[in-house]
Amino acid sequence: MSAEALCQKLKAYHHNIGHSGPKVAGRLVRVVGLTLEAIGCQASVGSLCSVETESGFIDAEVVGFDGNKIFLMPSENIKGILPGAKVTPLSVEQGIPVGMHLLGRVIDGAGRALDGKGSITSKQRTASVNKAINPLSRRQISEPLDVGVKAINGMLTVGKGQRMGLFAGSGVGKSVLLGMMTRGATADVVVVGLIGERGREVKEFIEEILGEAGRARSVVVAAPADNSPLMRLKGCETAVAVAEYFRDQGLDVLLLMDSITRYAQAQREIALAIGEPPATKGYPPSVFAKLPALVERAGNGGEGQGSITAFFTVLSEGDDMQDPIADASRAILDGHIVLSRELADSGHYPAIDVGKSISRVMPAVTTELHQDQARVIKTLYSAYQKNQDLITIGAYNKGSDPIVDTAISIKPQIDEFLQQKMHDVIAFDDCMGHLDTLTQQFRAS
Repeated sequence: MSAEALCQKLKAYHHNIGHSGPKVAGRLVRVVGLTLEAIGCQASVGSLCSVETESGFIDAEVVGFDGNKIFLMPSENIKGILPGAKVTPLSVEQGIPVGMHLLGRVIDGAGRALDGKGSITSKQRTASVNKAINPLSRRQISEPLDVGVKAINGMLTVGKGQRMGLFAGSGVGKSVLLGMMTRGATADVVVVGLIGERGREVKEFIEEILGEAGRARSVVVAAPADNSPLMRLKGCETAVAVAEYFRDQGLDVLLLMDSITRYAQAQREIALAIGEPPATKGYPPSVFAKLPALVERAGNGGEGQGSITAFFTVLSEGDDMQDPIADASRAILDGHIVLSRELADSGHYPAIDVGKSISRVMPAVTTELHQDQARVIKTLYSAYQKNQDLITIGAYNKGSDPIVDTAISIKPQIDEFLQQKMHDVIAFDDCMGHLDTLTQQFRAS
């Protein structure tokens, strides 16, 4: 390809994406893994550059520098990059298109359409990374959010503006639980971030788990596992930015992020590629700085704004709840829901272990009667779990402990309350009726 043809393509590229014009270009001097190293151009960390390839141009973000050398992470495949390729800083940050027309759409980490329903055009745009609201400007969490799931509404009540962690290993039903909340929650808008998932699971979640009814009021941001680390990182940030837009319009938003672990892993890949030393089990310090920065953007807005109630799934590798990301997430979230593999293996769905789960804002959004009823059920549930081995083999002697005796007698009713079919939606008031009936059975026994 001639130099003149390449120049024309570069001009057309900048014209199409709406930039005012290229800055002084540099050149590519090295490719290490997925990281590009360039000299001769000045660009700030976080800005975009256009990198020349044999088949056109690709975007890359500046993720670091060393003297006059800048490190870039491409947003797509680096196939076709040649030694000495031209690297041009882009003049203007376009941002992500936002608006009510996003409802029902599936976009990638850069805000581009993935659903084949045409490109997304909007005069309104927002940055993918915005500052968190001043903590003194936020409204307090004072009312519950109905998520349509009995076990959560009754035992782990969530408040509007709360940030919850959903801790689970692989294959225990977290995606199904997210789909249940998407269909059953009383929120105005649902934003779903599918980060680092298999491509097959993305389509399956949208068509089978989310369904037409759930999709109509949802925005799905998908960055599958085969995307670059940069796009997986941007996928999480874009999902939060879209949720922030709807919150600023005064709407109550349910944000479901699956998963924050993939976000941390993407940042780890980028940080290690540019030479940041690992700290805890291979995770560099920047990972633990980015996690709270992302989480704190969710929550209640100020006066006149809505709320973002967020569920961040945390993958527990090997069901290890002391994984560095799981441990860090527990410290910055307003509660955690643990999905148990033992419960899932026994056919108990959703596989929520209420004994190991907690909602830190439940006392602020529920009545004292509700709290007392939930505490009773949790006590009986935990008593049975602690003595399950003895009960199973017949070694427990009836009369040894009155609480265990009661737990054994109403265990089937407790299981019935905590279980729910995938497509069932149980309203908050109906859940309270079931909980009241269950506690009356306890008192009668």
